[in-house]
Amino acid sequence: MKTLANPLHVSRFVQVHDEAAAQKGIKISVGFDFRRYVSITEATPTKTRTYPNFRPDRSPIETGDGFWILGLDKNNDVATVQAARLYDLSSSNFAEHLESLKAFYADPTVHAHPQDRCICIAPSAKKITGKVAYHGDLWVRRDFRGQGVPRIMQGIARGVSFAMWSPDFLCGLMSRWLLDKWIVTKYGYSHYEPGGSILRLVEENIVEEEWINWLTGDELRRLVNRHDRNELLLEF
Repeated sequence: MKTLANPLHVSRFVQVHDEAAAQKGIKISVGFDFRRYVSITEATPTKTRTYPNFRPDRSPIETGDGFWILGLDKNNDVATVQAARLYDLSSSNFAEHLESLKAFYADPTVHAHPQDRCICIAPSAKKITGKVAYHGDLWVRRDFRGQGVPRIMQGIARGVSFAMWSPDFLCGLMSRWLLDKWIVTKYGYSHYEPGGSILRLVEENIVEEEWINWLTGDELRRLVNRHDRNELLLEF
């Protein structure tokens, strides 16, 4: 049986990241209504369209199975967003979930185009099973880039994911150029592997080839349970 998340440890972990955001002039909030999230992201200039796995019209998310993070600047304009959802892969794995297109559509037979494809050749993706927290749709406005905002958002998302789900794995997909710049390590992921998703979604106009990155549940627990507040602050 897993140990329950310690609310005090989680609150401290999230608070450090929330304070780091505030120091950069960003006010953070967390929401659960993905219809509202999509309305916000669609009205946000320069942000690409949110992938269907976070859009209720293609992949509804039950209450308690997902959340999103919104960061507003001093003028209440959107500075950054990110989304997370829980996949129950107790009888499957992340590779199968991607290749079946169920990671993107609740019912691929209804919503997927006949030429939609996703190929996952990352060996470790087959080992990612159970309760899997998936993080994606991270966007930071240009004038806030290069300031560590993605790491702040990742920290908040990890704290909330751990508190809500205590997942077996936490994972995401990332373009190779982020790895080339070592951004993936700055995000705090312990593991990454090529061939996570070779994706084509015709009606979404998406053609991507991305790496998979992940943390195990134990690694996430150790990260959130860190007691040295000063050590966390030094990351920003």
